[in-house]
Amino acid sequence: MEVDMRRFYLRRWSSRSKAFLVLAIACGAGAFGLVRGYETRLATLTPAVGTPVPVVVAAELISRGAVLGEDVLRIAEVPSAFAPPGALRSIADAVGRSLVSDLAAGEVVTRTRIGTAGGPVAAQVPSGLRAFVVPSGMPTGSVRAGDHVDVLATFGGPRPYSDTVASALEVLSVLEAEPEGFAASGSGAGPSLVLLVTPDAAERLAYAKAFAELTVTIAGLG
Repeated sequence: MEVDMRRFYLRRWSSRSKAFLVLAIACGAGAFGLVRGYETRLATLTPAVGTPVPVVVAAELISRGAVLGEDVLRIAEVPSAFAPPGALRSIADAVGRSLVSDLAAGEVVTRTRIGTAGGPVAAQVPSGLRAFVVPSGMPTGSVRAGDHVDVLATFGGPRPYSDTVASALEVLSVLEAEPEGFAASGSGAGPSLVLLVTPDAAERLAYAKAFAELTVTIAGLG
């Protein structure tokens, strides 16, 4: 009786083993088919998006005017079809250059986003624009880079009047120490502001600076 029971369990286990084996083979074949299908889809997409290429990206948020260093950059791979024109391929090509516009973390560094060789102010001025320095007459700390200001001119004479020379000008940088030669009559104390202006606005500001008293007002964030 005991021998018969052993034979019964052996036959039963053998049947279960066969079932599990068949199931395992089926699962393996299914997984293989899925992988092959995924590889086929990737191979189909490759001609459309291109092969991965290395590009330089910002490792963190970098503000305009910052001098790029290795610590704020990294290499990432993107499909060649998605690499922006002029994207830098080597960190060494970006180190020591200044940004002409802000870069978000993960954003690709292109040649149009970095300044050519020059001073820190020139590196922040896009092509076609100018940097113009005006005295602010404001307390230190009341204005900072990135703020927007209006410049008003008050002309004297028998009938004094004021006029807005330029508005919504972006502040590129703040010169805390007033450089000799930049002060305008009646401007008072305070830091000078390096403003981003058009060539026409630069001419108007130069005229007003020579013949009028300048007043700077800060535009709100709205």
